[in-house]
Amino acid sequence: MDLREQLCDLGLSLYQRGLTHGSTGNLSARLPDGNLIVTPTGSSLGRLTPESLSIMSPDGQLISGPQPTKEVPLHQAFYATRGDRAGAVVHLHSCYSTALSLLPCDDSSNWLPSLTPYGIMQLGKVRLLPYFIPGSTHIGDAITGLAGKHAAVMLAHHGPVISAKTLEAAVYASEELEATAKLAYLTRSLEPNALSDEQVQALVKQYNVEWD
Repeated sequence: MDLREQLCDLGLSLYQRGLTHGSTGNLSARLPDGNLIVTPTGSSLGRLTPESLSIMSPDGQLISGPQPTKEVPLHQAFYATRGDRAGAVVHLHSCYSTALSLLPCDDSSNWLPSLTPYGIMQLGKVRLLPYFIPGSTHIGDAITGLAGKHAAVMLAHHGPVISAKTLEAAVYASEELEATAKLAYLTRSLEPNALSDEQVQALVKQYNVEWD
């Protein structure tokens, strides 16, 4: 399947399952020539077509299509700092992860609780970033400041941003983040048993997870 068609199909899937809503959220992927396909500003992930996508250079110059999402800086930051580990970026306004970002956090460098092995395997440590005005270049600056050490970040009061080698992997990881956030939110008052440090380290070692 052509990458543009895949982006539209996955965007529709995310939209239909309520992982983003209205005209929120944006997706991007790196083309073989190094340029990026990006969802346009004000678009719904549920109504994308290959012809409606924006094509831009890695430095942010629009090559063809409509104006890209105002969140371009956060996408660029992941591509610039994670190299070939970032072939796609997914940014959603998913409900449970955003709700969890409103609550007190003990460790912003490892915001998502280690409740299941799959969150660790697919995401590594998720960094919680402070609130920034949507579209602000400060979001990209904050991600750049992490020097590529995190594949995923959570923007407080806003939504998660996930990078991966492929678009499909980035979408799967974004779904895992929301599922883990839902578990954390629903069990928060019950003081759930998280995985032990030893269990986490065993996963990190066996599945070569970025953790440091």
